[in-house]
Amino acid sequence: MLENLAPQPADALLALIKLHNADPRVDKIDLGVGVYRTGDGDTPVFKAIKAAEQKLLQVQDSKAYLGPEGDMGFVHALIPYVFGQDFDRSKVEGMQAPGGTGAVRLAVEVAARSGARRIWMGTPSWPNHAQIVAAVGLELKTFRHMTADGAADLDALKVALAGAEPGDVVMLHGCCHNPTGVDYTEAQWDEIAPLLADRQVLPLIDIAYQGLGAGMEADAYGLRKVLSVVPEALVAYSCDKNFGLYRDRVGAFYAVTGDAEALSRAMSNGATIARAAWSMPPDHGAAAVRLVLADADLTAMWLAELDEMRDRMRWVRDRLAAAQHAGSVPMASLGVQNGLFSMLPLSAEQILAIRERHGVYMAGSGRINIAGLTTNNIDRFVEALRDVAT
Repeated sequence: MLENLAPQPADALLALIKLHNADPRVDKIDLGVGVYRTGDGDTPVFKAIKAAEQKLLQVQDSKAYLGPEGDMGFVHALIPYVFGQDFDRSKVEGMQAPGGTGAVRLAVEVAARSGARRIWMGTPSWPNHAQIVAAVGLELKTFRHMTADGAADLDALKVALAGAEPGDVVMLHGCCHNPTGVDYTEAQWDEIAPLLADRQVLPLIDIAYQGLGAGMEADAYGLRKVLSVVPEALVAYSCDKNFGLYRDRVGAFYAVTGDAEALSRAMSNGATIARAAWSMPPDHGAAAVRLVLADADLTAMWLAELDEMRDRMRWVRDRLAAAQHAGSVPMASLGVQNGLFSMLPLSAEQILAIRERHGVYMAGSGRINIAGLTTNNIDRFVEALRDVAT
């Protein structure tokens, strides 16, 4: 039977990781893998998480199943950070998911069960978004997210919404857009929110990097603005980046509506989908987040660590932007973009050349991980760009 399977192409990013690992050059630069790195190139465990794990070791008295909803203490502890301290708790409910990926999958499947047939998505986007939509069997409609000069293309979104029908899903990144780093401004969110309400579409907000852009509150502006005017929405949330819990896969799926019965139905369907997919989400990382958010000192420690991460990435962006141009590559716009990622307008030939000549590894799309640049390699990276993009 297995002979009937068609071979599938290798994941491009995983293939890039193998190439980087096999490169013997000591000064090679990895800008492909989407994890935060310190100025020394490490991806550390947060001190707040380490402290919470020590506490968990002492107080956890069982490894029994929690159910498909996961750690609801974790799910509820996140609500004020995601939705705001004053958000009406009766309008939102959620459940734990294995990472932001699991949360997006739940959101798309719940939307499909609700009667949605189409999802609108700005491109370029995180590649797995399109794969999840295809796996669920919904039609994907796309629009351009970014203009040629590196700004958010609000006009393209407006045109897409004009063509959307009531009941369509519109998927938007809440902050720190992956892969472009190009976010809508607060003024643009002020325009987007009423348009979503007027078109009677279902917003699906993927917020995977809260705190890595301009801060926890500022990064939630778009999501909260949308929720202030629409009757219902779905939210996919990830703690993998802003708590450094990548391998523990910590995420949450939320439904928001003023209809208590509809909210209950959304959660029951989410639980049924989760039961058939992963049965129960992994608990350890979510329990650690819950303990961090339940302790004022640990919360302060976590927020300070998040500030340090954000400041370092802002330093990298400012240094790149100061170069103005690296050959034919414009750099100034990187300074106003947010989060871990940006995209460079390089051809496939240039991306191959910078890898072979200079040991700089980046995705074939031109996406780079800003955190892969340090005081020791950032100038060399700019010079490598000038070499291949002249």
